[in-house]
Amino acid sequence: MALAGTQYGPVRGTDADVLSFKGIPYAAPPVGPNRFQPPRPPEPWTSPRDSRGYGATAPQTRIEGVMGQLIPRTIIPGDDYLNLNVWTPGLTGRAPVMVFIHGGSFTSGSGALSVYDGTRFARDGVVLVTINYRLGADGFLWFGDGTPNLGLLDQIAALTWVRDNIDGFGGDPGNVTIFGESAGAMSVCTLLAMPAAEGLFHRAIAQSGAGHNTISPESARLVGTRLAAALGTAPTREAIADVPVPQLLAAQDMLSQQVSAKPRAKRWGDVARTLLPFSPVVDGDLLPGAPLDRIRAGAAADVDLLIGTNSEEARLFLVPTGVAARMNTPLLYAAAALRFGLPVSGVRRYRANRPGATAGDVLAAVMTDSYYRIPAIRLAEAHRGTYMYEFGWRSPACDGTLGACHALELAFVFNNLDDPSTAPMLGPAPPQHLADLVHRTWLNFATTGTPDWPPYTPEQPTTRHFNTPSTTTTNTNPGPTPH
Repeated sequence: MALAGTQYGPVRGTDADVLSFKGIPYAAPPVGPNRFQPPRPPEPWTSPRDSRGYGATAPQTRIEGVMGQLIPRTIIPGDDYLNLNVWTPGLTGRAPVMVFIHGGSFTSGSGALSVYDGTRFARDGVVLVTINYRLGADGFLWFGDGTPNLGLLDQIAALTWVRDNIDGFGGDPGNVTIFGESAGAMSVCTLLAMPAAEGLFHRAIAQSGAGHNTISPESARLVGTRLAAALGTAPTREAIADVPVPQLLAAQDMLSQQVSAKPRAKRWGDVARTLLPFSPVVDGDLLPGAPLDRIRAGAAADVDLLIGTNSEEARLFLVPTGVAARMNTPLLYAAAALRFGLPVSGVRRYRANRPGATAGDVLAAVMTDSYYRIPAIRLAEAHRGTYMYEFGWRSPACDGTLGACHALELAFVFNNLDDPSTAPMLGPAPPQHLADLVHRTWLNFATTGTPDWPPYTPEQPTTRHFNTPSTTTTNTNPGPTPH
């Protein structure tokens, strides 16, 4: 066993190939009087706290069927879920620190998923931290009064804990890289724009998410009002706090399904564009402006940034669900493409560029570009010196139909291809040499701030393509781009 100290009390972890400490509270449980309040410090303790197993995770529902196998969820009951996990090569020294922010559409996920195990990062000389934060209504519900963006404030509280405590785990608080995937990447790009996060990290990596997924206060009120109506309560946080958690989670899921089925701006405001009813709000104070605008104006100009996407992100949402197969006429996919801001001429070009592709294939390409690739490019254009990547290895799972889909790169980043939970998505014998390359690239960026390819500029749009083999290209004609 290993013993480390924090400002709140000692923790007892596991001493195996590396040292690990799990379930360390960085804030008080967000329940009772702390519900819908900014994160508050945890109560100190004196005896060593057992940190050999993961702590509680934020409330969320399980997902069944094929999607539940492809995107597993770890749910651990308990109120004390504002906690984090640390893997370190040793308690002395000043190693680079990487803090991972999980995805899950801001309504699911945790830092306790086995694919996020940080052993390989610690083995290779990095202190790796994963965190939990408030999700759904608890993290992002806002009617215009009280404190907004509580889930983001949790992330900032975790980063503050890292700044104040990580040296006791052998980490360098002056060399912190935040990285995240999907909603975690959207969080990363939003933190770049938040004054309260300034100075808490020095590098950032955004995987399959950028700065386009925030909503206005008006849209947040629309979501809150519809959530209250679904629950039969008054449209206030206080009333919603009285709703039993299972009932609240069911209503959240219902709202998400309604948005996906009919994303109409008149009904949902900005959420018709983001498809995320619970997400960061541009409140004018904690988040003074849209992240892309703030970054373009110079916010986080001193933060090194690596951003990228997977080549076929949307196939995860269209193929296992059967949507791609049902999209069997040009009229259907054209209507869907228009919903994502692509003009009719652009739809024709997507179709013409993919001879033999099905309507579902074309829709997947449009969704991937509009929701993931183009926002990443816009952020790279706004933040000078950004490095871009694209992950293109195609999974053989689901009879080869998943392709280079959303979340596929995670096991490669963490170099955890042998984790059994990844098998349904990766299929048999994923390429270890590619995992070694991707993992080493993330390590090198966290250590030096520069990978082994040039930064992206509009004049020289250089992108590193991770595949078998991997290449670096400068593409001056990216084709039709949704708005």
